[in-house]
Amino acid sequence: MSLFLPLNVLEAGVVESSKSTLYTMRNPVAKHPLMGIRSSLYKNSMTMFMSEVLYRVIKDGTNEHGMFEWCEKNILLLDAITDDFSNFHLRFLLELAMVLGFSPSSQDLLPFVGEHYPIVEKFMTTSFVESMMIPLSGQVRNEIAEEILRYIEFHSESAVNVNSLKVLRELFA
Repeated sequence: MSLFLPLNVLEAGVVESSKSTLYTMRNPVAKHPLMGIRSSLYKNSMTMFMSEVLYRVIKDGTNEHGMFEWCEKNILLLDAITDDFSNFHLRFLLELAMVLGFSPSSQDLLPFVGEHYPIVEKFMTTSFVESMMIPLSGQVRNEIAEEILRYIEFHSESAVNVNSLKVLRELFA
């Protein structure tokens, strides 16, 4: 069962059923051990949030070019970070919007982020490392996450009700 934790990257043989459209997975193995994530309650919670966002946003049958590689890169990045990563999910959401093809500029986000515009603009114009160092309170971080989710929801034209954000709210308060 530990193979099926949120955002584990698996390799497996896949067999198509001749009687239906279902597939069977054979001999699954973890492609990466993800010890940094599995040994941290905070990182595990963040992967739960990230996987729920991906589940709610990506439609069945959607084929976004480069999505898998981008997800894998972000999973490995979160696993490797040893310093402060409490802003990781904000950067993840902004990059997800880009991967989905919304390519927001800070001006596009203005109607959604309102008073947090200067902070979001900073996220969009700084390097990854610098964006992890932006000092934010837990409350502001959660408000920005909700605002970016509203932006994604608006452009994906579907409800993105992410329940795991409440867990992050408690952990990173």
